[in-house]
Amino acid sequence: MDALFAPEYEELRSVVSSLAEKQIAPHAADVDQNSRYPIEAAKALQDAGLAAAHVPVEYGGQGADALATVIIIEEVARFCAASSLIPAVNKLGSVPVLLAGNSAQKQKYLTALAKGQGFSYCLSESEAGSDAAAMKTKAVKDGNDWVLSGSKKWISNAGISDFYTVLASTDSSKGAKGISAFIVEKSDSGISFGAPEKKMGFKGSPTREVYFDQVRLPADRLLGTEGAGFSLAMQTLDHTRITIAAQAVGIAQGAFEIAKKYAHERKQFGKEIFDFQAVQFMLANMAMQIAAARQLTYAAAVKSERAEADLTFYSAACKCFATDVAMNVTTDAVQVLGGYGYVNDYPVERMMRDAKLTQIYEGTNQIQRLVMARNLETL
Repeated sequence: MDALFAPEYEELRSVVSSLAEKQIAPHAADVDQNSRYPIEAAKALQDAGLAAAHVPVEYGGQGADALATVIIIEEVARFCAASSLIPAVNKLGSVPVLLAGNSAQKQKYLTALAKGQGFSYCLSESEAGSDAAAMKTKAVKDGNDWVLSGSKKWISNAGISDFYTVLASTDSSKGAKGISAFIVEKSDSGISFGAPEKKMGFKGSPTREVYFDQVRLPADRLLGTEGAGFSLAMQTLDHTRITIAAQAVGIAQGAFEIAKKYAHERKQFGKEIFDFQAVQFMLANMAMQIAAARQLTYAAAVKSERAEADLTFYSAACKCFATDVAMNVTTDAVQVLGGYGYVNDYPVERMMRDAKLTQIYEGTNQIQRLVMARNLETL
């Protein structure tokens, strides 16, 4: 599939890789160690038009297709996974607007996103993770307004983003068919944020609870039609799980490159450890897995762009496969580096910690296998 790429994709990869290596990588360790938002990456990506490149040109974005967006996220994740969440979260939060927003909503929110205002996605709750339809957050009609009450858990870039796509029950008697989607602004009265979670990885991306205390929303904040929110949420994930696969591929690629370089530098018994077959086999296996994960992810991205019938299967498959690969590859990278892999002098221990989250968020890999099983007939 790589051989079939138009030249602009590889040109984009080169541009993003260079930017990430020069302006993002130097801050990655500090971002992780101090659990701070990667402001340098945010500025560099925004200045280059890469923070929300998927926004259509008519709203001030780059109009990047799904494959181009995947490449952007992958290349940033090679050096700093937390920074790659900036374009990934912006896409996750705004895809519902692209799918179901009216012209006024698209003009207002996508234009603001292209100019640098972030967009997060609020689906999960303390008691509604994999079982998203069990959510307790409610929106009650009051005249022409909606009044939103409840909370959302594990929200990426919460407190940083300016806008939030929020799923809430508008008719609990209908279950999943009684869920609607809303756009909430950070400046709305009644919205607040919990303390940042203390996480194993992705420390540069704040993960916080979001609270809605009688947040009054005008009628034009309803996204799509009443009761169509859950379907919209699932459609959104079909498109955005692919960005998590891209993160995983990037993390794995970065770890592999470090391990390969180290294997040529480290000498034992009078020769490079690369010359030992045990190490060669580890590196070969890592490279093979990454290549397979990349191709599956790119195929899913093309299907996303075309909205093909088997997208749900492929988006779940690439997310599941690529994130398992990232966990395997980063674990082996730590092993290749030995004691140096276990300390933070080298970034592979950070990459290993980051890789673990990719197997969990936007649907655990157990859920992805369930999604695949339910969509086998589309193949």
